[in-house]
Amino acid sequence: MDQKAVSQKPDKDKRKHQHKRRSKRTLTHAVTHIRLIEANPGKLEALDRLVMVYLALCQHYVTHFCTEADPNSYAVPVYATDLSERWHRVAIQQAAGIARAFRTNRQNAYDAYLEDLTDYAEAQAKATASGVPLDPKVKEPQWSEWNLPELRVPAIQANANVVVLEPSEDSTFDYWLRISTLEKGNPLRVPVKLASYHRKALAGRAINTSTALHKRKGVWWLTLSFEENVSLQTEPRAPRVGADVGIANFLTTSTGKQYGTFHGKLAKRHKRDREKRRRKAKLRACLKKKGVEKLPSTSSASGQRLGRHVRQEINRAMNQMLKEHADARIIFEELSVAAMGFKARAMNAYLYASNLGHIPKQLKNATAAIMWIGPTDGTRAPSSVWCVGIATTPTAMLL
Repeated sequence: MDQKAVSQKPDKDKRKHQHKRRSKRTLTHAVTHIRLIEANPGKLEALDRLVMVYLALCQHYVTHFCTEADPNSYAVPVYATDLSERWHRVAIQQAAGIARAFRTNRQNAYDAYLEDLTDYAEAQAKATASGVPLDPKVKEPQWSEWNLPELRVPAIQANANVVVLEPSEDSTFDYWLRISTLEKGNPLRVPVKLASYHRKALAGRAINTSTALHKRKGVWWLTLSFEENVSLQTEPRAPRVGADVGIANFLTTSTGKQYGTFHGKLAKRHKRDREKRRRKAKLRACLKKKGVEKLPSTSSASGQRLGRHVRQEINRAMNQMLKEHADARIIFEELSVAAMGFKARAMNAYLYASNLGHIPKQLKNATAAIMWIGPTDGTRAPSSVWCVGIATTPTAMLL
C-alpha cells in the first residue's frame, strides 16, 4: 500500500520558526510517578481492556515500520482495529517513534561492526606482511541480527485527542483524566490525586496536552510534562565561574561549592559489584581451562544499574550547578578521561565506575556555548577554549 504522509499540521513560516529557535530554548520537564489508585476497579478494568487492543495494534505497526515501511507518524493506516481513528493515529505515532529509535540504534551498531571488521582486516594484512602470525585472541568480528522490538509493558503515549487532563472543581481530587474507550461516547473519568512534590513542581505551570500512561506490577502510573522557555542570551559582562571535575566531588566550582559525589553509597555498591565481577572472572577462567565453550559473562544487571544511577547523580549535580549559576559563564577544563590511569587496578576500576566522561557530554547538552580550556598539567598543550555560557551555537575561542 502506498505510504504517503498525511500531514495534519498547518503550514508555518520557516523563517519565524528559525528566528524563534535562535532567541530561546525550550526545556521539557517530566513529572513522573503519579499513581492512579483512587479510581474504582471497574474503571481500571476498562483501561486494561483498552490497552490490550492498543498494544496489539501498536505492535503490528512497530513490526511494519521496522521491516517494510519507513517510520512515519502520519502514515496511512493499514491494519483493521476496533479502536477509533484517533486512537489508531496515536498508535501509529507511538510505533513510529519506537521503530525510528530501533533503526537508528541498529544502524549505529552495524557501522561500529563494519569499523571493527576493517580494523581486523588491516591487522591481518599487517601480520601477513610482517610474517608474524596474528594473535589467536584476536577474532574476526561477527554480526548478529537484532531482534525486533516487542511491546511487553503496557504503555500509552497519548495526546489530547484521546486523553484529556481536566482540573477538578468540586472534589478532593486535583484533576480528572478523561480517557476515550472502545465504547463510543462513553469515556472514562479517572481521578488524579497529586502528592505535595507533584503540586510544587506543577505550580504555576502550563501542563502539556501530551500524557503517558504506564502499568507496573498491576498499578497504573501517569506522567505529565510542562515546558520552560530559557533565554539564549548572556550578558557580555557576566561573571565567570571555574568548574573542576573529580571523583570525591563530581563538580567543584571556583566559588567553593561542591556538587555530587561518588563516595558513600555509590562507592559501596561499586565495591560489591567489583567483587561480584571478580568472582565471575575466576569462574570464567576455570571453565575456559576445562574446555567449556559457552562461558558466562562478567557483566551483570546490577553493574548496569549502578552505571545508570551514577549518571543520574551526575545529571542532578550538573543541573544544580547550572541552576545556581544561571547568569554566569562557566570555565571548564577539557579533560580526556580515557587517557587517565593509575598504577593500582582498584583505582582504575574506581575511576571507570565514576563515569567522569559523562560530565563533558552533559555539559555540552545542557548549554549552548561552551568554553573548554586545555589541561595545565603538562600532558599536552592547551587547545581551544570553550566557555559555558548561553548562546546559539558552540563557538571555539583561543586564549
